[in-house]
Amino acid sequence: MDTIELRYKPLRLDDDEFYEFCRENDQLKIERDSEGTIYIMSNTGGVTGMLNSIINYWLMHWHLAANLGFVFDSSTAFRLPNTSVRSPDVAWVSAERWARLTKAEKVKFPPVCPDFVIELLSTNDDLKTIQRKVETEWIGNGCKLAWLIDPFEEMVFVYRANADVEILNGFNQQLSGENVLLGFQFDLNKLKISY
Repeated sequence: MDTIELRYKPLRLDDDEFYEFCRENDQLKIERDSEGTIYIMSNTGGVTGMLNSIINYWLMHWHLAANLGFVFDSSTAFRLPNTSVRSPDVAWVSAERWARLTKAEKVKFPPVCPDFVIELLSTNDDLKTIQRKVETEWIGNGCKLAWLIDPFEEMVFVYRANADVEILNGFNQQLSGENVLLGFQFDLNKLKISY
């Protein structure tokens, strides 16, 4: 199943209504853009789920040693400054920024743009659509570093605030968390697909 887009002006839900809509339909992965369009996405397949778990494992491994913030999986949706509610495959928020949120904000869709996100391309994703999402939703809302990983073509698009996108070809290299995830290195070879 591809992503389904729902548009209907009277359906424009405020943040609390959208949160309840998602809770009542918790078997679906649902996002909303700043225009109020609701996106219902299919679950990922086995390869994407496996690769996402590998990435989360290594980020958590770094996190447990560094303890500089918090790691979130693909089930977490964030309410961004432009009012969209988006869910990256992997996210990290600094401890300082997380501490600014109230308990109620942390329980629902946290109103914060992650400092770092990863979008992992799956077989039913359109590259241009995901690139636009990274540029406008993540970087455009204050994310400092984002990786868009295409495991099928072994390409990575590295996005940084106020910089041009960097395109890396081949998985025989490491990605750096730079000044956002201090000390985090990710070996792309861990994502080489074996069926």
